[in-house]
Amino acid sequence: MMTHTANEGSILVVDDESSLRETFHFFLTRDGYAPVLTASGYEEALAMIRTEKIDLIISDIVLEKSSGIDLLKFTRQNNIDCPFIIITGFPDVSTAAESLRFGAFDYIVKPVEKEALLRSVRLALQQRYLEIGRQQAEEERERYRIFLDAVFKSAGDGIVIIDEQQTIVKANEAAQALFEELLPGLGVGSRLGSEFADSGFAALRDDLLRVLRTGAEVKEHRFECTTSDNQLRILSLCASPLVIDDATQGGAVIVIRDMSQPPGAATGSRNRFHRFIGGSLSMQALYTLIENVGRVDTTVLISGESGTGKELAAEALHRESGRGSRPLIKVDCTAIPENLLESELFGHKKGSFTGADRDRKGLLLQADGGTLFLDEIGEISAMTQLRLLRFLQERTFYPVGSDKPMVVDTRIITATNVDLKEKVQEGSFREDLYFRLKVIDLTLPPLRKRMDDVPLLVDHFIKKYSSTLEKKIHGISDNALSMLNSYHWPGNVRELEHIVERAVVLCQGATITTGELPHDLTHPDFPLDDIRPASPSKTGGVNNNLVPRPTDAEEKLGAEGARILDTLAKCGGNKAKAARLLGIDRSTLYRKIRDLELDLSVIALE
Repeated sequence: MMTHTANEGSILVVDDESSLRETFHFFLTRDGYAPVLTASGYEEALAMIRTEKIDLIISDIVLEKSSGIDLLKFTRQNNIDCPFIIITGFPDVSTAAESLRFGAFDYIVKPVEKEALLRSVRLALQQRYLEIGRQQAEEERERYRIFLDAVFKSAGDGIVIIDEQQTIVKANEAAQALFEELLPGLGVGSRLGSEFADSGFAALRDDLLRVLRTGAEVKEHRFECTTSDNQLRILSLCASPLVIDDATQGGAVIVIRDMSQPPGAATGSRNRFHRFIGGSLSMQALYTLIENVGRVDTTVLISGESGTGKELAAEALHRESGRGSRPLIKVDCTAIPENLLESELFGHKKGSFTGADRDRKGLLLQADGGTLFLDEIGEISAMTQLRLLRFLQERTFYPVGSDKPMVVDTRIITATNVDLKEKVQEGSFREDLYFRLKVIDLTLPPLRKRMDDVPLLVDHFIKKYSSTLEKKIHGISDNALSMLNSYHWPGNVRELEHIVERAVVLCQGATITTGELPHDLTHPDFPLDDIRPASPSKTGGVNNNLVPRPTDAEEKLGAEGARILDTLAKCGGNKAKAARLLGIDRSTLYRKIRDLELDLSVIALE
């Protein structure tokens, strides 16, 4: 049984006995390793080490005109840190000690048993990849730290970090400028003690104490204060607990914006960015991040809930890059059958498999010079993960059925709405690929974290669908907008868009009212557990009236499962329509059907 996948490690076997070289080559290739290179002596081995990427070296201790120990010393003196296995026919304490002193991974005595060799190779490569993963993680953290530091310094809003003792430990230039104007003497090292209770920054201290005591966020607090020359200032303040590596650190981060300035002045505020719409603080930070990351040809992992705009982020990154005039190829990894995805990405040669009646260019080649966006990257198979990792490492790939490598200049951007770190821990996603993809992690905020943007988005969607449907709708009532502002938005911006589209379709006047909004929004006081999912009425409409609590069967199914089945029933089993009504991705709908083990046979499929 093969325990490794081909191409998992590049191995160099060095021995002046051709029979031993050939035996080792046979053992390793049969076990799935490729390429396995061989060298008959010290000089030939040096030539290969200088020109090839080697993941593991296996060398006999006795070589013509030299020794395996000399080769080991050369690798360590030249910072070649791949594992090294010494083979010896004459075990000796001094040579064993010397090989281990120079960092040999193992010391194997002839005659070498096949299982002993393969076990040592497997362990050596596992250690190799763990070390590479740790090194990449450290490099990633350092790059991210430098990047965040640059964002921190250049942000137009004031950003202040305060510790548990209410002491300012860090403040960017914008915050220091505000302090100098409003309260000279306040700055890094200052403590927001009781003496600030009667100052213009009393609100800042109150919000800070609330965060430190309760751990709750202060989403937005606007307050007035005066400058040293008695000029009125209106400041907007947001405060959150200080979190580092998913752990609360006992301090707080405060963002201060001067709202007394004209819109867009000094802070660089904007309500639109490519196809994004939103002027909230989180979106301003996102726009800046995309601008900075877009200019650099590095791999980006976009994460966020369904409906937050991961595809829009990929488009914006592409447009901000030097590749903006070149192709942007988008791939939904869940929309292509697993057995065809590899061929779609890398292409294939005629006759490479049943049905391959002609050569086909893969999407990687079609995106040459541009960007390839892989959505739902967490769903790809183990083999596709391995091939994608090899491409990211070497920038070359082999079409299916071809033995000639192809070189392309394609930037990879990926997206997921699942926790890839959790998938790595489960063993369903490669850790080394995870590190390669997450050079920069772009996290999109859910709509419930940027509720200030709801009016902007509603206005945009009303204009969009009024024009599309040729209806003269000019706005939305305050009551209806208030309901939209108080909703929790599990489907995010996509759900909001579908709700506004529905309202425009139903609206008979010039203003959208609460009557055009769905039942979930107009009856927020009733939890889902107390409501039976809406079902088609005898007249073909939808009965949204409240009914008694679910039956035992519905209780077992769960509110979410019942809602999905009911929506599918309304759509005649059409999953694309049902996903739009539910405000989620089609791939998310497929996953929920699988995870909830929903029986679709009860639905009359379209």
